[in-house]
Amino acid sequence: MADTKKIKTALVSVFHKDGLDELLRKLNSEGVKFLSTGGTQSFIESLGYDCQKVEDVTTYPSILGGRVKTLHPKVFGGILARRDNEGDRAQMAQYEIPEIDLVIVDLYPFEDTVASGASDADIIEKIDIGGISLIRAGAKNFKDVVIVPSKAEYGVLLDILNKKGAQTDLADRKMFAERAFGVSSHYDTAIHNWFAR
Repeated sequence: MADTKKIKTALVSVFHKDGLDELLRKLNSEGVKFLSTGGTQSFIESLGYDCQKVEDVTTYPSILGGRVKTLHPKVFGGILARRDNEGDRAQMAQYEIPEIDLVIVDLYPFEDTVASGASDADIIEKIDIGGISLIRAGAKNFKDVVIVPSKAEYGVLLDILNKKGAQTDLADRKMFAERAFGVSSHYDTAIHNWFAR
C-alpha cells in the first residue's frame, strides 16, 4: 500500500518513563534508531539501547535551564518535511536534516503542579513548549510521521507494532494525530484556565 510508512528513526522525549521500556524493546527489535535528550536518553541507554543525542544532531546543548532542547530546525525539519516534496527533500539534504518518522513525547505535568499548590514560578516552568511543539508538528505531518502524544498511547502503538512490525498506514497515523490534537487542546485549556482564574 502506498500510504504505508516504515518507522526508521524515533525521537523519544518524555517526562513519564513508566511503561516506555516495553515499547522501546519492540522498536529496538524492529531496528528503529533512537534520538533523545537528557533524562530520556539516559533511560534508553540504561536499557542497553544505542541512542543518539539531539544535541549531536543540532550541535547545540540544552540551554536556558532546559527551556530549549529540541527547538531547532534539524529536529522540526526532520518531523515536518514532506517526504514526497522534492523541494523539502532537497533542503533536507542541503542542511543535513535527518528524517524523524516517530515522535514519542509527553508534557510536563502542568495540572498536577497546579493541584499541588506550587508557586506561580514553578507552575510557569511546567508550561511545556518543546513537547507541545513536537506534538503539533508530528500531528500536522501525519501523512509521514507517527505521533505518540502521551503514555496513554504507548499500548496503542505497541499493538500496531506487534501486528504490522515497524510500519503504519495512513489511518493509524491520522488516529494518532487526532489524539495528539486532543492532548494539546486539553493542555492549552488547562493553562488558559489557570491564567484566567
